[in-house]
Amino acid sequence: MSTSRVVLVTGASSGIGEAVVRQAARRGDHVVLVGRAAGALDRVALACEDLGAASAQVAQADVSDDAQVASAVAAALARHGRLDVVVSCAGVVAYGRVPDVPVEVFDQVLATNLNGPVNLARHVLPVLRDQREGSLVLVGSLIGHIAVPDMAAYVLSKWGVRALVRQLRVDNRDVPRVRIGYVAPGGVDTPIYRQAATYGDSVGRPPFPVDPPERVADRVLTVADHPWRGGQVGLSNVVIRFGFTVLPWAYDRLVGPLFKVVAQDLVAPVVHGPGNVLAPRQELDRLRGDYGNALVGVGANLVEAVRRRVASGA
Repeated sequence: MSTSRVVLVTGASSGIGEAVVRQAARRGDHVVLVGRAAGALDRVALACEDLGAASAQVAQADVSDDAQVASAVAAALARHGRLDVVVSCAGVVAYGRVPDVPVEVFDQVLATNLNGPVNLARHVLPVLRDQREGSLVLVGSLIGHIAVPDMAAYVLSKWGVRALVRQLRVDNRDVPRVRIGYVAPGGVDTPIYRQAATYGDSVGRPPFPVDPPERVADRVLTVADHPWRGGQVGLSNVVIRFGFTVLPWAYDRLVGPLFKVVAQDLVAPVVHGPGNVLAPRQELDRLRGDYGNALVGVGANLVEAVRRRVASGA
């Protein structure tokens, strides 16, 4: 009898989602790739077949649309008859203060990042409960535990994902083999920052220290079997959360200047617009973001920050 599992992943066209389906393919699983961009999904599906996937199925869907999620789950069940591991990776980012981000962009960040996992859970959990086993893993973020400047929509959505995980665990305690996992990465080398909506005075980049998407994918698939091993990816997450929780007065004073240097690109030109929030930009969909050495980026930001300070006469 085949031991290949059926692994469904949203946001599978790039970044962490792509890394997860690639890892599942390497171990010979059946993979179901869910995302908005058909061309990018086809690219990743071909790569998964080359890597040894038992099969690779594409299900085009926008996770913020409940009917499309229902259709994607139904297509996977029609082909495989079951689901073993389901991973919610789909996400978008908007930079800017609350008044500066257009309402449709702000709302779509929430719809994708929070309503998307809710829609997925709505259609997946009845399947797992009927099977009496299976795993649902939600990928959150360190930012779901803290606050950072100019990312209100993303912060709200990721705090919501963390709350959703706790609620789903409470609601499904009666079926012990239905596992609800949670993984919270920090900075990851994915294209999400290049694709972000931008309405502030600088563009984003992954904050130091930066993990490769494969490291997060390894944790996701480990958590699928052992949910108690989940949570934060990287020691720096623990340190930052400690500051936010235990030393809020210090955190609030320091997060602004530190975030600007560590998690933004002060040198890159700023082009305001919705990025891929309202529609996919599959020309930017790929496994990695290729931002270069993070410490070099921090150094360039420091030089630019000093230049701006001198130019302003401060």
